[in-house]
Amino acid sequence: MGGIVVLGAGGRAGRAVTAEALGRGLDVTAVVREPDRYPALGKEGATVVRGDVTDAESVRAVAVGHRAAVHAVSPFSGPEQGFDSLDPEFFVKAADALLDGLAKAGVRRLVVVGLFANLLGADGRPLMDDPAVFPPEIRPFALAHTAGLRRLREAGEGGFVDWVMLTPGGGLEEGAPRTGRYRLGDERVPEGGSVVSYADLAVAVVDEIRTPTRHRRRVSVVRAER
Repeated sequence: MGGIVVLGAGGRAGRAVTAEALGRGLDVTAVVREPDRYPALGKEGATVVRGDVTDAESVRAVAVGHRAAVHAVSPFSGPEQGFDSLDPEFFVKAADALLDGLAKAGVRRLVVVGLFANLLGADGRPLMDDPAVFPPEIRPFALAHTAGLRRLREAGEGGFVDWVMLTPGGGLEEGAPRTGRYRLGDERVPEGGSVVSYADLAVAVVDEIRTPTRHRRRVSVVRAER
């Protein structure tokens, strides 16, 4: 099997994963909705194609022949966007399409970029339930993301696709340097959880493709101190 397919390659996480994978010698198919908007991806060495993470046939078509897939698609750019256009079923539709399309393409490994808001706090509740930690105005997006995680879990141990969700255990730093170091946790926010750069999150994603260590579960990723 060949390289990897990155769905959502035009976003911040997707661009970081694409750069990391290319830098480590992997062939990358970068999937975006509008390829003409992302000429830089092609110049960096990726094959840029059009695709839709919520359509199983589209997923199958872009994924066939690859060793793994990365789901880094987000329909939400920030609070300023508002929620009028947010489909609360977006991540559920994406999970269904990925599980179906990747199975038909024969691609077993899926790495999903997770959301800090639905990690568990010290009290065992999702962080998004604490307005002191997570802005209530972004809660609709967090609920949509959580529904997608639930759908992946519903696939159970017997599903063809071996997925893992890597979730930043704190903030994400855009433009911060790549250290190549990180620490994987579990479902809870790590004690003293720290930010991680997009570049180091991408290192974790590519590592979990090349040498899988977590299977059908969601885990946190934080910066590893020296």
